[in-house]
Amino acid sequence: MPSLFRRKSTDLVEDSVTPVTTDEETARARRGYTPTKGRETPKRPVAGRRPAGPTKPLSKEEARERRRQLRAESASEFRREGGPRDRGPERLLARNVVDSRRTVGTWFFGGALIVLLGSNQAMPPVVRLLSNILWGALALGVVIDSVLISRKIKKLVRERFPKSDQRLGSLYLYAIMRSITFRRMRAPEPRVNIGDPV
Repeated sequence: MPSLFRRKSTDLVEDSVTPVTTDEETARARRGYTPTKGRETPKRPVAGRRPAGPTKPLSKEEARERRRQLRAESASEFRREGGPRDRGPERLLARNVVDSRRTVGTWFFGGALIVLLGSNQAMPPVVRLLSNILWGALALGVVIDSVLISRKIKKLVRERFPKSDQRLGSLYLYAIMRSITFRRMRAPEPRVNIGDPV
């Protein structure tokens, strides 16, 4: 007696052979064919794309001018905003403390040049003595000025930013390096005038 749940072998052969239409044959024959999933592939957004470059290549003079223009823009932005090390409210406070006062450090490099010329062996002994005295006075002035700037920064940072995680030592060094730079050459450029309260 044949089993109730068993299919005949002829049924199995008929199920395994399914007719193939010509559309499916051509689709399979195509390379890289991916069957559709019932919806159209969305187009990429145009807003996020980079604008297309110039169609014709730049000449050497135009490329040089373009590089010069980009360098000038980058330098002016750095002069205005500064770099990553200049970010943060504590750094701004340190810059304002330095920029609001006259510092001995701004005269340091000019004085060092005079000392270098005055300490030459060809100079008379009096000039060499004066240049050594000037060198000592400049060094002492920079040290005293640096201590005063550091004390003021420490006081203001503790008052205004009590939860600051900025290391005071790095702030002191940052302010001292700024104080020995000529005012016109400081970057970012000063935002306060000399004598302004901080």
